[in-house]
Amino acid sequence: MCGIVGIVGKSDVAQRLFDGLKRLEYRGYDSAGICTINDGRLDRRRAEGKLDNLARELEAEPLHGTTGIAHTRWATHGAPTVGNAHPHIVGSVALVHNGIIENFKPLRDELIAEGRTFESETDTEVVGHLVAREIERGASSRDAVATVLPRLTGAFAIAFLFRDDPDLIIGARRGAPLTVGYGDGENYLGSDALAVAPWTQRIAYLDEGDWAVVSRERIEIFDRENRPVEREIVESGASSAPVDKGNYRHYMQKEIFEQPIVVAQTLQSYVRPFEGEVALPTGDLDLGAFKRVTIVACGTSYYAGLVAKYWIEKFARVPVDIDVASEFRYREPVLEPGGLALFISQSGETADTLAALRHAREEKQHIAVVVNVPTSSMAREADLLLPTHAGPEIGVASTKAFTCQLAVLAALAANLARANGHLTREEERDIVADLQQAPAALNAALDHDEEIAAMAHLIAPAHDVLYLGRGPDYPMALEGALKLKEISYIHAEGYAAGEMKHGPIALIDDNVPVIVLAPSGPLFEKTVSNMQEVRARGGRVVLISDGPGIAGAGDGCIATIEMPEVHPLIAPLVYAVPVQLLAYHVAVLKGTDVDQPRNLAKSVTVE
Repeated sequence: MCGIVGIVGKSDVAQRLFDGLKRLEYRGYDSAGICTINDGRLDRRRAEGKLDNLARELEAEPLHGTTGIAHTRWATHGAPTVGNAHPHIVGSVALVHNGIIENFKPLRDELIAEGRTFESETDTEVVGHLVAREIERGASSRDAVATVLPRLTGAFAIAFLFRDDPDLIIGARRGAPLTVGYGDGENYLGSDALAVAPWTQRIAYLDEGDWAVVSRERIEIFDRENRPVEREIVESGASSAPVDKGNYRHYMQKEIFEQPIVVAQTLQSYVRPFEGEVALPTGDLDLGAFKRVTIVACGTSYYAGLVAKYWIEKFARVPVDIDVASEFRYREPVLEPGGLALFISQSGETADTLAALRHAREEKQHIAVVVNVPTSSMAREADLLLPTHAGPEIGVASTKAFTCQLAVLAALAANLARANGHLTREEERDIVADLQQAPAALNAALDHDEEIAAMAHLIAPAHDVLYLGRGPDYPMALEGALKLKEISYIHAEGYAAGEMKHGPIALIDDNVPVIVLAPSGPLFEKTVSNMQEVRARGGRVVLISDGPGIAGAGDGCIATIEMPEVHPLIAPLVYAVPVQLLAYHVAVLKGTDVDQPRNLAKSVTVE
């Protein structure tokens, strides 16, 4: 969430800063702003809402100056108003900030007691006052920052601009990502490589606790003890081309339709079709030595982990614990030293998941990471890195990253099974063959887009929607409900189908649509039995199944969505498509902001 861009340049930087913010829109935000140094003063433009509003401010009053910082804000402390938008200016200091300063209140009280006044409700302004106070006492810009950083508690990435140091930006990180970029006669700072990709591919990732002094000719990096350090300069590989919607109405729609190709790309890294083998980059790790797996994730990634639990326990016969990352550390889990802890994240920067990873490391766990950004914090801290190859996902609601996670997790389950002696060569060849069918099956599922769009009007008026599934389709029911909530703002819940009679069936009436995910197979009859219980009480059922399933149970449903008949292993990937499309078309019908739904951020970098 939030985005930072900074440039110490050779010419006016305002437009480039704005372009950098556009590249960070996918993170989610509710206000934005830019500040430059112009003729010896800090000059700023801010706006509520989307970047179009900031563009109008810049058009009405252009910004000049060769050094500047910019920010997209997702509100934490203080409402999303212009007054709370970043950059904040305090005296001769301007700053932008991602994250939360947890001890801001006692710091604020200290400053108020000295007679200092505040213009916003944010924790960020406290940091500005602390640095400005040090400068007023005679400290240099870098000494002021070095003095203040140890006083801050929390997770943050901060960039400072100084009126009296017009060719300087200072950035610092603790718990939130920050990158520096090396250019030709100018240098950059950004939340990620994508932010600075149009100007440079040569970047360095700041380590935990680092802070950097960025000037036009050089970048100096210091660790949390203020010692000069070198961080490896790497080629980012981030595309400098703007991410385009193409012929699609929304990024989310485009990303849904990209799933066959990106899942195919991902599987190419993990299966050898001609040899009939699953191949993971395990390095020195002996997967056969692990007797328990602990999975930790948030949101959609957590549901991918739930599917993986079914797969790993079924194929590898290894017990799996799974936790929501925000709860993991606080329940003080019992982790036997030497176990395998698996963390799943699209961004690799999710604050709760990253904190859980570090806790697991302290508990002597081997760390595996499934992530879409191979240069992220989680990726860099992993013993076993399992990248997805979904490409940039701009829509806040995850789609293609989720199915690519499932593809990687299926390969991991098969690899664990082989390492534990629970998978014969013939069974491994069958699994590889099944996985190779996934892209074509996803294509076949996408062929039903128009009929799903045509039935969206059956769901859009509802205030409550239930999703039901059994086995691996239960996590898919949870994921379907989450997608509908995220982008259409309709209250939705996913349930294990057998749990309906244990309470939720009391919610059923003719105003509550019930989406049932029930591919034909060993669990089909039981799921259909639960579906009949719903219909007997006036429930309006939408059945998502394959041809045999719809033929056997489709009568009496208000709508059916036919999926291709596939092996149970790849069914979760395939059944992700109809729940994504249904949520998408309902949201379009309701007129919500599909790509940037209210209150949500793409990368949640605070707890």
